[in-house]
Amino acid sequence: MPLSVRGALSLYVSAIFYPTLDFSNATYTPESFIIACLCELFLGVCASIFLQIVFASLVFATDSISFSMGLTMASAYDPISGAQKPIVGQALLLLAILILLDLSFHHQIILFVDHSLKSVPLGQFVFEPALAKNIVKAFSHLFVIGFSMAFPILCLVLLSDIIFGMIMKTHPQFNLLAIGFPVKIAIGFVGIILIASAIMGRFKDEISSAFSAISKIF
Repeated sequence: MPLSVRGALSLYVSAIFYPTLDFSNATYTPESFIIACLCELFLGVCASIFLQIVFASLVFATDSISFSMGLTMASAYDPISGAQKPIVGQALLLLAILILLDLSFHHQIILFVDHSLKSVPLGQFVFEPALAKNIVKAFSHLFVIGFSMAFPILCLVLLSDIIFGMIMKTHPQFNLLAIGFPVKIAIGFVGIILIASAIMGRFKDEISSAFSAISKIF
């Protein structure tokens, strides 16, 4: 999503929730107001980092799959990161976003915003040691989650490489470039089709755990 669209959405959501807030007893000096804004910004970063880690693990998995299949150069522009991403990863990320929309997780985000505004007063967010522990734990699971998603396809591609190596050893006339690489890519795509539901199931479980972790912040 382009930065301009993100900014417009943030402004739109702020305009919606602004009438629901009570500022009758709030008195801020310019310094305290800046500190309160920084606290709210830090609260948003802490809440969003759990969701970002889940998506980062999916990106790590798809990048590993694309690299093992030899499709790293087959890339497309990713408007979220502003960089080139493998097409395989783009397809699975779009599928993950569709799952989020189907399960109404975007409504859950709006509810979290409403709950945070009501339960955490402006500038009263406190970064507790338990929250830091949960963030570190989530970061430590990033590569574990991503590798577990990509592991079946990586094993399948590795097995095909071993088979092609044995064929090359016994039949030197075997043309690996003309036959081996297309077959390897086809095997990878078949594996993705067979494993995609399991990958999305793991993604759904992890995103649910991320929302549970966010709920503990408030």
